[in-house]
Amino acid sequence: MLEPEFWNNQDEAQKIISESNGLKDVVGDYTELNDVQENLEMTLELLKEEFDEEMQEDLSTELKEYKQQLEAFELTMLLSDEFDKNNAVVELHSGAGGTESQDWASMLLRMYTRWAEKRGFKVETLDYQAGDEAGVKSVTLSIKGHNAYGYLKAEKGVHRLVRISPFDSSGRRHTSFSSIEVMPEFEGDVDIDLKMEDVKIDTYRSSGAGGQHVNTTDSAVRMTHIPTGAIVTCQTERSQIKNRERAINLLKAKIYQIRVEEEEARLLAIRGDQKEIGWGSQIRSYVFHPYSMVKDHRTNAETGNVSAVMDGDIDLFINAYLRSRIS
Repeated sequence: MLEPEFWNNQDEAQKIISESNGLKDVVGDYTELNDVQENLEMTLELLKEEFDEEMQEDLSTELKEYKQQLEAFELTMLLSDEFDKNNAVVELHSGAGGTESQDWASMLLRMYTRWAEKRGFKVETLDYQAGDEAGVKSVTLSIKGHNAYGYLKAEKGVHRLVRISPFDSSGRRHTSFSSIEVMPEFEGDVDIDLKMEDVKIDTYRSSGAGGQHVNTTDSAVRMTHIPTGAIVTCQTERSQIKNRERAINLLKAKIYQIRVEEEEARLLAIRGDQKEIGWGSQIRSYVFHPYSMVKDHRTNAETGNVSAVMDGDIDLFINAYLRSRIS
């Protein structure tokens, strides 16, 4: 970063700064944990010399906090897969059911946006397809931050909502589904054999929330990878050329994800594991009625604080999933 030519390539410079900040956070957390441990040991020695009930209570409270910090740090160190440190591309798709599912997709969109903001991550909308009456049909987000993909890969799958529908005048209970797909975002840092003759490219006029931002030219790009059927769209830039560049990176990410899923399926078949993986698997249920509970079906992690979860407090489920992969 001290080299005179560092800022000649703005994109590369930002990548290096992001990686540097991520490493600084790790070192900072490690140093803080060491300091806390030393203070705890000193307090324990004082208690051995002279018992103090108030000091013992304080020590007990601090130990619980230290344990939580230590577990969070340990989890960060476990994000060691090849692309865990990358930014994440998150696609949300509403399921069958029209307005109900589209409203559910918009609730999930808010949930992930709030989660990212609490972590200091940057959220950028790459594609947005509004619902017919409310909510969204589909949306593609770029979530930028150190280890964004490492954390969010835990969210891939089908999310189920049970509630009294605000769109049903009879006040009946409805079940809605939305699908989440998560991929690492690539910016030339991966070797994916993508032949452009295998790609169908369509251009169209951008659309989405906020009419003043909608382009009047065909700058949005949709790419279809014919061999795999993978489809990506990008309309975040006003330039078609820039949208094409981003769409190519998105397509590489999707092809990479398809290969990962194929390898997982192959390993499951070898082990004789009948558990379904992939797009059709229901990973979590959010129940608003007749009781309040969010439960992850892969790890059995659950909480009754539905409002906190919908406000972005999903680390309980992410942590449980990541730990289950190494246990």
